[in-house]
Amino acid sequence: MRFDVITLFPELFTAVSDSGVTGRAHRQGIWSLNTWNPRNYTTDVHHTVDDRPYGGGPGMVMLSQPLESALMAARAHQQAQGLSPLPVILMSPVGRRFDQSAAQVLAARPGAVLLCGRYEGIDQRFIDQYVDEEISLGDFVLSGGEIPAMAVMDAVVRLLPSVLHTADSAIQDSFQPSLSGLLDSPHYTRPELFNGVPVPSVLSSGHHKNIARFRREASLALTARRRPDLIAAARQNGWLTREDEAFLQTLAPTQ
Repeated sequence: MRFDVITLFPELFTAVSDSGVTGRAHRQGIWSLNTWNPRNYTTDVHHTVDDRPYGGGPGMVMLSQPLESALMAARAHQQAQGLSPLPVILMSPVGRRFDQSAAQVLAARPGAVLLCGRYEGIDQRFIDQYVDEEISLGDFVLSGGEIPAMAVMDAVVRLLPSVLHTADSAIQDSFQPSLSGLLDSPHYTRPELFNGVPVPSVLSSGHHKNIARFRREASLALTARRRPDLIAAARQNGWLTREDEAFLQTLAPTQ
């Protein structure tokens, strides 16, 4: 898995390349990161990467030429490594909402070019000519695309083989189809008694079937309370069993 990131702030990406699970996987060579700063591909002495928008309005707009040159440099490097051009994904508030299924799709690919905008946006002509997909983290605006790009990278890298200590860690995450798209159940660890509250006894019973049912019901209850839309989606997709539906009927109606 290879990520090429076009960004004015490449130093930010050490957070995913050097730290935690993604940092370990990066050191192991499971995934690679290359950053491309448009300022390095400008043609004027001031290294200008933005200009005023046509038609007026607040803020500045990123220029097409430095972005195009940075992308061409990334593609040349990909070609030298024997790769076909990777898809270009723009981090954008107008993009499709990123979710776990999108992370799984990306994890199955050889990589992607993540484009991080700044200022008021990017010249639309560059987007029309080079961007294959636009991704949004949600209905809010950030200062740039770097944080969304890092979130996407983290979500994707942890799905790659051998990144997590056990494959079940990824399979049992919230939003995974293996859990019918539900939220994950609560987790407990030592001590067995914390501030007078014990760990649910079934979890230390050693009865695997009962433990699995407890976790399933806890997941259903949490999802019904916090994200009823996911329950509706799971029901529509036929992911809920008759046992699941019977348990949901025992829950008090949410306000």
